[in-house]
Amino acid sequence: MASGNDKPLGDRPAGPGPGTAKSVTDPDALTDRLRSVGYLSDRGISTAAALADALDRPLFLEGEAGVGKTSLAAALAEVRGTELIRLQCYEGIDAAQALYDWDFPRQVLHLRAVEAVGTAGNGSVDLAGVESELYDERFLLARPILRALRSPRSVLLIDEIDRADDEFEAFLLEVLSDFAVTIPELGRVAASDPPLVVLTSNRTREVHDALKRRCLYHWIEHPTLEREVQILRHRLPNVSEELTIGVARAVARLRASDLIKPPGVAESLDWARALDALGCRDLDPEVAALTLGAVLKIREDIERVTASGLSALLAS
Repeated sequence: MASGNDKPLGDRPAGPGPGTAKSVTDPDALTDRLRSVGYLSDRGISTAAALADALDRPLFLEGEAGVGKTSLAAALAEVRGTELIRLQCYEGIDAAQALYDWDFPRQVLHLRAVEAVGTAGNGSVDLAGVESELYDERFLLARPILRALRSPRSVLLIDEIDRADDEFEAFLLEVLSDFAVTIPELGRVAASDPPLVVLTSNRTREVHDALKRRCLYHWIEHPTLEREVQILRHRLPNVSEELTIGVARAVARLRASDLIKPPGVAESLDWARALDALGCRDLDPEVAALTLGAVLKIREDIERVTASGLSALLAS
């Protein structure tokens, strides 16, 4: 995949120029920049992201669902002033769906058009010329990885890599080693200015060591109580301070309650929004019980919390 002729690809889609992207390699400065776009980072996250940018290494983020892995990639793209290109992984995804494909319907239409013109003009058709035209870049469908290689300094988010299979991991390892791919009909495409690659995993399965070794690794924990209050206050400025503090404390207790799926920050935000929409100024146990579906997404977790007594949990 990383070998071949260095053949240019003609007119490429316009993307941010090398001078447009803004790299921030100082962790403290990056923390401030992330805060300015609504992402409240801690020093560990900022350091990992800054090093990934400075060293041109992919950043592998692992952690429970809802701790802000995907949001970090979006925030980094906004901070850098570049495009966020997302590749959502799933079982069965292959290289063609991640890299490129040919627009077969348009190729067929092109063949028919050439045939019609040749018939109307009673002239012979240059078969070799027609065949070469079929693999012109105008028929190329660029998927996320190819788009990222051709967009200087973009942010490529490879989301939930743990959902893909071993073969796709091996493909990614090859691409991320050289930031280059070869399209047999067109030649080699190498990133002139590599994208910042962010891979995320919810750890539904172990990702192979070979891929992790290519990356800088960071485990994202659930935020501390203090930082979660800050996140809620920052994202929901119209919600009362008493309610945000109550929600953050309650969610912290829920995470310590041995649930099947502990709530993440996204669920904290949803719960605070739901309670605020019902007119709550603080965390009322009765209304909290009615809105548990905003913060807990598994029936068994809701039953466990209800059976143990939500009021006692909130008051503990």
